[in-house]
Amino acid sequence: MEIFPISLKLQQQRCLIVGGGHIAYRKAVLLVKAGAILDVVAPEISSDLTALIDQSQGTAYHKPFEDTDLERAYRLVIAATDVAAVNKRVFEQCEARTILVNSVDDIPNCRFMVPAIIDRSPLLISVASNGASPVLSRQLRTQIETLVPHGMGKLAEFSGRWRKQVKAQIENPDERRIFWEDLYNSPLKEQVFNDNLDAANQMMTDALQNWRTPKGEVYLVGAGPGDPELLTLKALRLMQQADVVIYDRLVSAPIMELCRRDADKVYVGKARSNHSVPQEGINELLVKYAQAGKRVCRLKGGDPFIFGRGGEEIQELFAAGIPFQVVPGITAASGCSAYAGIPLTHRDYAQSVRFLTGHLKAGSPELPWKELVYENQTLVLYMGLVGLEQICEQLIEHGQRPDMPVALISKGTTPEQKVVVGTLQTIASKVLEHHIHAPTLTIIGEVVNLRDQLQWHDSGSKIA
Repeated sequence: MEIFPISLKLQQQRCLIVGGGHIAYRKAVLLVKAGAILDVVAPEISSDLTALIDQSQGTAYHKPFEDTDLERAYRLVIAATDVAAVNKRVFEQCEARTILVNSVDDIPNCRFMVPAIIDRSPLLISVASNGASPVLSRQLRTQIETLVPHGMGKLAEFSGRWRKQVKAQIENPDERRIFWEDLYNSPLKEQVFNDNLDAANQMMTDALQNWRTPKGEVYLVGAGPGDPELLTLKALRLMQQADVVIYDRLVSAPIMELCRRDADKVYVGKARSNHSVPQEGINELLVKYAQAGKRVCRLKGGDPFIFGRGGEEIQELFAAGIPFQVVPGITAASGCSAYAGIPLTHRDYAQSVRFLTGHLKAGSPELPWKELVYENQTLVLYMGLVGLEQICEQLIEHGQRPDMPVALISKGTTPEQKVVVGTLQTIASKVLEHHIHAPTLTIIGEVVNLRDQLQWHDSGSKIA
C-alpha cells in the first residue's frame, strides 16, 4: 500500500486553491461541499468559482501566487494552474511548511491524492489509484455507484443516532460488531430506506432487548487452488465476517488479503515433514476459539473435503457441540486442469476420472495399482511429487504403457503457474530439470494431449 487513505474533517477549515479555471472549480466544489472555507489565488478567477468562494465565506485574491500566500495557516492546498512551474513552486513551499498539498494530475508534486468519490452522506466511498490511473478509478466509481443504494446514507445516519445506546448496552466490541452486522442483514434496512423510521426504531429497541451473547461458530471454507476470483460468494462473505482466520500453506496471499482486515490470523500450514501445527492441535484451536464465542473461519486450499482433512475437523467440532458450516471450494483437480487446458474427461479419451493421493506412507505410495491401469481413464494425483518416480514405475509394472501422457501443474491458477508435460517414462526426470516444486498436481491420461489445442491461461508456455 503506497498511500494511506484518510477522511479529513474540513468544516470551517481554511483551504487554498491556486488557480482560477475549470480544474480549480471542480476541486472547489468538493471542498465547499465538505464545509471548508475556500480561498483562491489566481490572476483570473471564473464567475462560478467566485460564487463558491462567496458561499464558503472565503476570499478571492486576484493575483499571481506568492510564497507569502501560505502564511495564512491553511489546512490543505490544491495547485490547479496550467503552469507546471507554478504548481511545483506551490508544492515545494507547502512541503517546507508541512501543509498537505495536491497538484492536479502531477503525481511527483503531491502529498495527497483526491480519490473518485461515491457520496452517500454521511457514508462516503472513495476509489484511488495513487495517481496512476484516475480514469480507471472513475470507472470503478461508476460501477460501485450502481451497487450502493442511495438509502445507504440514511442507514448510516440512522445507525449514528443509535450508536451511543448500542455501545452502552453491548460493551464488548466484537459482540457489538456482530449485533450491527446481524441488524444490517435484517428487514430494518428496508424500513430505513423507505423512511419508516417508527418501525425501524421499534426494531432497534426489540433487537437490543433480545440481544444475547452470541455463540461461537466455525466456517470450514474451501479457498480454491489459488486464484482469488475462484472463491465462492459465500466463502468471501464468511471470510469477511470471521473474528479469527485459521489458514494453511496452500491459501494464497491474494486470498488472505480478502479476509477481514482486523481478524486474528493464525497460520497452521503443513509442508512435507514440517507441520507447524499438528492436526490435533488445529482441531483444538478450532474448539478453543469457538468456545470463546469467536466466529472462526478455517480456510483451506482447494476443497476441504478432498484430501483436506475437513471431515476430521468437523467431527471434532460435532463432538464438542460447536455449530459449523461447510463451504465447498474448487478443488485443485478442477481448477488446475482447467487453467492448464486439460479437460479431465472427454468423450473420445476418458470416460472416468479418479482422484488419488500420492502421499508416501512407510516410504512408498499405497495405491490400488491394478485398478488404475485403464486406457480411457484420467488419474489425478494430489501430493504426488515426492513419490512421482515410484508411482510411474508401479503403473508401468502393472501394465500401463510407458508413453502414457503425464502433466505436472505447479502453482496452478496463479500467475506463477508452470506446466510440464511428458510420459510415464520421462516425467520424473523433468522435475529437477524444470525446477518444479510443491504444490504440484499430477494428471495422467490421454487428455493431457489436448493441452496443445486448449491451453489458454499461460499463453502457450508448455514445457515438454
